[in-house]
Amino acid sequence: MQAGDLVKLDLVAEKDGFFADAAVTVTVGEVSQTASALVRCAESAFRLAAKVARAGNRVYDIGRAVEQETHRCGFSVMRELCGHGVGQTIHEPPSIPNYHDSRFRTRLTEGLVITIEPIIAAGRGQGVLQKDRWTVRTADRSLSAHYEHTVVITKGDPILLTAA
Repeated sequence: MQAGDLVKLDLVAEKDGFFADAAVTVTVGEVSQTASALVRCAESAFRLAAKVARAGNRVYDIGRAVEQETHRCGFSVMRELCGHGVGQTIHEPPSIPNYHDSRFRTRLTEGLVITIEPIIAAGRGQGVLQKDRWTVRTADRSLSAHYEHTVVITKGDPILLTAA
């Protein structure tokens, strides 16, 4: 790592057979204005998506909120990566895309546990899976940022399980 880098910390916890997932992007040393804005945008996209993550709304409402904020900030969504249900395994249905896709019409229900995780890029946002089959980098080598929490859907604001 060197000054100017962005480091994504994506952590999973398990307790009594149930999982939670959270991520944050941290800066290393002094970073560019673009890097700083990218990190802020990922978090603001999460906050706006959380406002629509309530019982009765649809999965695509979350994606729309992430995509709109990301584009407003001048960045791109990494479409290959998304949020997901979480519970007795780390990745469960439903998938929660970070962009509006009308095929994801499932209604959010009270008690559903999901992750909302904007993963965005300063460039085109196209991801490339690496040889380890886990790491993804941007195809154009642009900076990316990731912000995630596990939430419980309610009729009002979601309950953030992984927020301090």
